Amino acid sequence: MNNPHFSFIILTFNEEQHLPRLLESIRTLKARTYVLDSGSTDQTLNICYKYNLQVRYHPFHNHPKQWDTALRSFNIQSPWVIGLDADHIVGPELCEMLKNFKAEEYTNINGIYFNRKNYFKGKWIRFGGYYPKYLLKMFRYQVGYSDLQENMDHRFQVPSKTIIWKKGFLIEENLKENKISFWLDKHNRYSDLVAEEEIQRLTTKRFQVTKPNFWGSPNEHNAWLKSLWWQLPIYLRPFLYFTYRMIFQLGFLDGRTGIMFHFLQGFWFRLIVDIKIDEKIGKANRKSANFIFSFLFLFLLFYGFNLINIGITTPGNYYISFLDKYFNYISSWRNFCISSAAYVLKILGYRISTSENHLINHGFSGFRLVYSCLGYGIMSCFAAFVIAFPKSTWSKMIFLVAGLTAIQLLNTLRFILISIYYQPHASVLLMDHHDMFNYILYVILGTSMYFWTGKFSKNNNH
Repeated sequence: MNNPHFSFIILTFNEEQHLPRLLESIRTLKARTYVLDSGSTDQTLNICYKYNLQVRYHPFHNHPKQWDTALRSFNIQSPWVIGLDADHIVGPELCEMLKNFKAEEYTNINGIYFNRKNYFKGKWIRFGGYYPKYLLKMFRYQVGYSDLQENMDHRFQVPSKTIIWKKGFLIEENLKENKISFWLDKHNRYSDLVAEEEIQRLTTKRFQVTKPNFWGSPNEHNAWLKSLWWQLPIYLRPFLYFTYRMIFQLGFLDGRTGIMFHFLQGFWFRLIVDIKIDEKIGKANRKSANFIFSFLFLFLLFYGFNLINIGITTPGNYYISFLDKYFNYISSWRNFCISSAAYVLKILGYRISTSENHLINHGFSGFRLVYSCLGYGIMSCFAAFVIAFPKSTWSKMIFLVAGLTAIQLLNTLRFILISIYYQPHASVLLMDHHDMFNYILYVILGTSMYFWTGKFSKNNNH
């Protein structure tokens, strides 16, 4: 006997890797299952026939339109439907909750959110804002609908009350994405859709179906985040978002594979979208392209110059004694950092001893200052960004001097605090003092650059 309470709808395209896995996870639920295929050429359709599924064909344009077609293509008899992608798996906890689901017990509810667990290359992406992640996947048939105002990121919508099954885990793992070339090709296509959607929103051709509400349902909260995202300056927002995911949402705790995912999805993909928005808008294309190339050129120039100076003034194969004696600004920089930290510590009453690259705070701690701790990398990046950004020379000069001074002051403050409080092997949230300093500095610089570039972005409509 078929489950009288709900049915499944699945979208497919060449899903022979995924479909059997999904169908096995829902087999015990005995619910009718419908498939809308967009032209599979592998064994997908044979798998559907093997499981006795009802199949329809419709060419694919984008996910929201495909789901809209799917909800209108089948003669569904159950009061509730569950919309899944072929790379989903219904987890054991969710399966048990669905077994106990009775439509008559949910008369005042129109939709149910599942809790998604996303996997990338076999790794559960637990941090970076990816868990918990509530998706509206179950709703009353002919009440819920596909949000056609979205161009890529499909979302089901329902009016009135919804609930969240926090323990109802829906596993998402696209095995095709184990090949990075597939992931890049897929998201390159997605970036076209997202860029097109955002431009259409700028020209009021699209609007948000759901009212943005930070404290509302998951769909309302997501709408709020999107409305905030659209207000941020392009090119800067990928940096801000990636930093936010890695630091405040603890993305770095996902390990090597997770960090790779956060970089690709949270930075690379967003940057490609912004570049395509710029290309499509046209007017800002030349200015932004010039900015990117100028920024990269200046960063490589500044950073490379520092590395070359270190190489030729350090005894070794490329050592040049004349330059070491008269033009070794890196060594002078290090001496200044040590001397300034020692000066402040002595004023505070500490007993300090220094050498060429050491500072000792007797009775407390100290540090050995290597060149990589000077911050020439972040200073090179900051200077390149400010000089390349299209603003007035006077504005850039003030911000550049203020920023470089702030970086140096923060670095000196770090050396002072290390000299007083540092303990070997101590860490906070698995971060040593290098990581903590870098993250704090990135947040401060990112925030200041956001406000500094804000006027430009607003005046130029992206």
